[in-house]
Amino acid sequence: MKFTKMVAAGNDFILYNGFDYTVNNYSNLAKKSCNRHFGIGADGIMVCEKSDVADIKMIYYNSDGSRGEMCGNGIRCFSKYIYENKILNKKSFTIETLAGIKTIWLEINDDTVEIIKVNMGVPIFESNMIPVSIDSDEVLLESIVIDGINIMFSSVLVGVPHTVIFVDDIKHVDINGLGEKLESHSIFPEKTNVNFVEILDRNNINIYTWERGAGRTLGCGTGSCASVVLGKKLGKLNNIVNVKTEGGQLQVELKDNYNIYMKGGATTICTGKMLDL
Repeated sequence: MKFTKMVAAGNDFILYNGFDYTVNNYSNLAKKSCNRHFGIGADGIMVCEKSDVADIKMIYYNSDGSRGEMCGNGIRCFSKYIYENKILNKKSFTIETLAGIKTIWLEINDDTVEIIKVNMGVPIFESNMIPVSIDSDEVLLESIVIDGINIMFSSVLVGVPHTVIFVDDIKHVDINGLGEKLESHSIFPEKTNVNFVEILDRNNINIYTWERGAGRTLGCGTGSCASVVLGKKLGKLNNIVNVKTEGGQLQVELKDNYNIYMKGGATTICTGKMLDL
């Protein structure tokens, strides 16, 4: 199978053209191709298919073989991939995902996609919808104890469940240890992505992410959106925020009713053929 490997803000993905191949088991394909020792190596895979409700459908699987509803950095890679490979010849189009239909706008220079803007939709704050098993209607600055440490966290659904922890100094946080334990904590019945956020000022943040189904990743688009949404909700951030992840930068803008617009680039790393399937 021919593949394209791409990266956006440190998140890397393997993309397959679903119009050329029939895949019977996406989960196995993801586990094999994402393996960094015996496969190509990536945080997840994406496959394009025909959609009955949008211009195209995005199938997304995490590196552990689990199905993902959506991926913010991934959808930027996906958008660049389908345009530059002439699967869709539009500068604005819609993509069907398990988290709903997303609208895309491309900034193009000499047939190369440089910037991708995505309408990520409106976040969901209700605890039972995220879901988080607590008595409160919304999950804002709740307390949880991990290894004897009291942690204040907030959660929101931005296509996928995200938990955000605001910290004073992000470099002195055990991202992997806390992230892994929080992801699978019983309070999160469908697990959760975990974002550690350091606020530089009201328009700039640093973010480190432990991603559900993928572990420590260098970036997370939906996590960046969730962090800005919760920062705004708690009065810590403005409507337009520059987000610096470990792997790169993107911008998140909030409009009426917390309607989220994410903007950033994506890069093609290589193309090739996956032989051992």
